Amino acid sequence: MAHALRGPVLAALLIVSFGIPAGAQTEQFWPEVSTFLKLNDRMRFYFLATTVKETRESTEGEFGPNFDFYIKPLRKKHRALSMIHLDESKSRLVTVRVGYRYIHPYTGDAPTEHRGVLEVTARHDLPGGVLVSDRNRMDLRSVGGEYSWRYRNRLTIEREFSIGRFKPSPYIRGEVYYDSRFDKWSRTALIAGSTFPINRHLELEGYCEHQNDSGGSSNRTVNAVGAVVNLYF
Repeated sequence: MAHALRGPVLAALLIVSFGIPAGAQTEQFWPEVSTFLKLNDRMRFYFLATTVKETRESTEGEFGPNFDFYIKPLRKKHRALSMIHLDESKSRLVTVRVGYRYIHPYTGDAPTEHRGVLEVTARHDLPGGVLVSDRNRMDLRSVGGEYSWRYRNRLTIEREFSIGRFKPSPYIRGEVYYDSRFDKWSRTALIAGSTFPINRHLELEGYCEHQNDSGGSSNRTVNAVGAVVNLYF
């Protein structure tokens, strides 16, 4: 597995490094490389490398290994769940992710963060080939030695279209964050984007995200454009 991941991980580090902004700003570009390695019919390995804006003082790089577990569907796959070819998790009614993230600041004086991640995602198909995903995520955080937790709920609505040989899947997402440090719902995010399968192993994704963060003494708004390379093995 280490040999199979060596190339994608190095590519991830290079892409994320070139995408680092010169300083903290409200308009940002977030590059990302996600590498998925199928281990068996019930589990896969996932490595993430991306750039994020977690604090007011800095821009951070986020890296980490994850394991995805597929829960056997209780009923047959419907058309919407069968249309997604590369991301096998989207053909499952329930998936569970357990992972670790290391967040390192590239700008400013923010501390590093070690984060444990637990996610449960449920999916449901609607008429017209529409797929709805509800992700519930818990972040267990150690930021500069201070422990906290954060709950995130993200709802995604997507549909695959056929344009010649291309099969893009545009989506819209809404996400809310509850942060124990502030004891309130401290952040919201609205995202619109699409995935573009290229071949059996490569998928490109682009999105725009608007974040509003009310944690702390004043609000902070971040607008970002994201570019993702998804690799499947």
